[in-house]
Amino acid sequence: MSGSTGVTAPPQPGPPPAQQMPSPYSLPLHALRLAGKCAAPLILWYAAGQLVRFVLLYAASEVAYGDYRQVRLVAVMTLLTLIVLAAMTVTAGMLHSLRGALWEVRARAGDGVREEKFFRTLDRIAPAFAVLYLAWGFQKEDARDVFQMDIFHHLYDQQDASFFGEQSDVGRGLVDLDWRVSLGAMAVTFGLKWLFSKFVEQNKGRFFGFLAAFSEFAFVFYGLNATVAFSDARSEWVQHRKAIAGTEELLTQAKENVPLWDTVTSWWGEVWPLFLDGVAVPLAWLTVAMLVFGAFSDEARTLLRGTRLERGIDRLESSHDITQKSFDQLTGGFRDRWVPLANSLRMIFNGGMPLFGMMCLCYAALEIGGQYAQRGVMMLIGVRDEWVGVYQAVPVSFVRDMVVTVLSMALLAATYDLAATRARLAGRPLEDG
Repeated sequence: MSGSTGVTAPPQPGPPPAQQMPSPYSLPLHALRLAGKCAAPLILWYAAGQLVRFVLLYAASEVAYGDYRQVRLVAVMTLLTLIVLAAMTVTAGMLHSLRGALWEVRARAGDGVREEKFFRTLDRIAPAFAVLYLAWGFQKEDARDVFQMDIFHHLYDQQDASFFGEQSDVGRGLVDLDWRVSLGAMAVTFGLKWLFSKFVEQNKGRFFGFLAAFSEFAFVFYGLNATVAFSDARSEWVQHRKAIAGTEELLTQAKENVPLWDTVTSWWGEVWPLFLDGVAVPLAWLTVAMLVFGAFSDEARTLLRGTRLERGIDRLESSHDITQKSFDQLTGGFRDRWVPLANSLRMIFNGGMPLFGMMCLCYAALEIGGQYAQRGVMMLIGVRDEWVGVYQAVPVSFVRDMVVTVLSMALLAATYDLAATRARLAGRPLEDG
């Protein structure tokens, strides 16, 4: 019998979300999904990190005072190093807790890729994290917190010393280390840094990556005082050179004679910080997320692969050792800061340009929205006396920072997940650097 029976077949279920091409404009919803699914571990990681951070900050404000001042200042620098390592551990822990909810990680598991344990991830990412953290100056906030804790904790001591015309050591725990002690500590930590880096390259044992990161941070922090002392002496010497004096005179003439000089320079001075905060900083943290998720590269060859400039890399690598070392010394700071970010940007572009724009927009919205939300809550609470507002702002600020941090980590994970999934479904899987 021909003709329709009048009964339609039930609709076939669509493929799972990871097998559909996700839209880059779904990034906010995907980030909220990840944050809601992993809210408990994210909040616990953040709260534990803040507790450890407070204990270390308080210890740094206490250990700086007493006999054997220089030894105590070395201890302050060590505590600053531990504060940064605690921040690294918490960041890695929050991102690692999101791995199980990512489509890309599930796709890898379906292909037989084993799940990496947290401590293995932490040890693997630590050296590269240290380079990125220092290259972008994120340690300045940690040093500022040490200074503020010292000032607030010993405020009355500083006031008494000022009242009686005495000199106070309050707030100088990070700047009073003698340059000779600083040089000695630099030498020791440089040797440890070199040793642990060799162990990491040879893949020997566990936690050598973490120890290499500790040595990297300690080498920089212990050397701050010696570096500042030599820089001040050098700048004083340089200011008396005729070439420098002539350059300053040329700049003064350019400001007076070149049309639109002040307009261009002032515009650049306003735009560049906004670019760093709105584009470069979220991209730097995205690079950290890619470290945790296993898709990271800091090599210029990876960035230039498939272009004509790759031939230049080949010629450089085939050149004399002195030429290669000179090039590395000349471009080291630039490469440490921008090449990993450029590789991350290249990976995100594999998932589509709108995805990167959405990430920057959402990241800026979280930062600005968190500040306005705190102001609104404080206005609703109401404050009669200023000293009461100082104490009321502490829990409000904690909750705001927690919400912004949790959502930011989820946003970074969602950005990577969408980029990796879109690239994989389009036949361009993200490379594991």
